[in-house]
Amino acid sequence: MRLFFALWPDDDVARRLTQAARKVKIEGRSRWVAAKNYHVTLAFVGEVPAMKLAVLQQIGRSLRVPRFTLVCDSIEFWRESKVVVAVARAAPAGLVDLWTKLNDAIGLPPERLRAHVTLARKVTQAPVPQAMSPVVWRAANFSLVRSDTGGTESAYTVLDTWSLLDETENH
Repeated sequence: MRLFFALWPDDDVARRLTQAARKVKIEGRSRWVAAKNYHVTLAFVGEVPAMKLAVLQQIGRSLRVPRFTLVCDSIEFWRESKVVVAVARAAPAGLVDLWTKLNDAIGLPPERLRAHVTLARKVTQAPVPQAMSPVVWRAANFSLVRSDTGGTESAYTVLDTWSLLDETENH
């Protein structure tokens, strides 16, 4: 199984990301990512045997991180990856905390956090830069997701989801 942890947008955020994406003109064999596949990857685990699933679910269940607001406020073309992405130029403290705890618990080497949602793939020519109206995303949970690659687009299956802490609740 190919697994990763991610933030998954609600329907309103996905709709607003789609609106931002459609303002970008892409060429040729480029293809749009379906809104149902929009996500922010928190930790890419990769191929793991099925027996490791319970360990990853325990990691997700054990994390206690407050909710946060992520603002996607820029469209970028990443030439090396051949993708167009909506980027959050500022990473809120809650996102950094969740990302750090997940990557540490899994044992992944530290990388630079670049919170983004992939909007288009196989983009070989840089599109004309477009201004983006900020998309405000109030992250309330995160998920463990299976990625099945093959065919024309990846198929994602959410295996488990955990709530982030609501700081307004009395503890």
